[in-house]
Amino acid sequence: MREKVDPYLRPLYDALYDMLPSPQVVKRLESGEIEVAPLAFMRGRTLSNAFVILDEAQNTTPVQMKMFLTRLGENSAMVVTGDLSQVDLPRGIRSGLRDALEVLTGTKGIRFVEFTEKDVVRHPLVSRIVRAYQNVEAARGAGARYEHYESEHEQGDE
Repeated sequence: MREKVDPYLRPLYDALYDMLPSPQVVKRLESGEIEVAPLAFMRGRTLSNAFVILDEAQNTTPVQMKMFLTRLGENSAMVVTGDLSQVDLPRGIRSGLRDALEVLTGTKGIRFVEFTEKDVVRHPLVSRIVRAYQNVEAARGAGARYEHYESEHEQGDE
């Protein structure tokens, strides 16, 4: 099974190896201190005493997002990342990330932070590419697949 899902999780492994020396990554994965798992494997779990990250959440459905968010256990924190300009879901399927933004804005203990092209840490050209797409999307009226959440939508009290 691992051989089937690992290619989809490669970006997460790449990030781990960028942050930690290889022997530490291997040791922490083998000990279970770090776990990388597909979203589909979260159903029925309670994630206690953990720091949990859901990456690429723009491609979840509302049902998947709710399932994931309700896995939060005692003494845990969650970070959900995603880019609403990169939704790859079929037309007519709503993004779980977009849904969570609408449903949970203003909920105590939940905070939303929006990054812009200024926060891009890849090649400098990537910031210009992001800006160009944002300009075209704005001119087109942002379309049905992308919504821009201004920084004043940052919410939540810890």
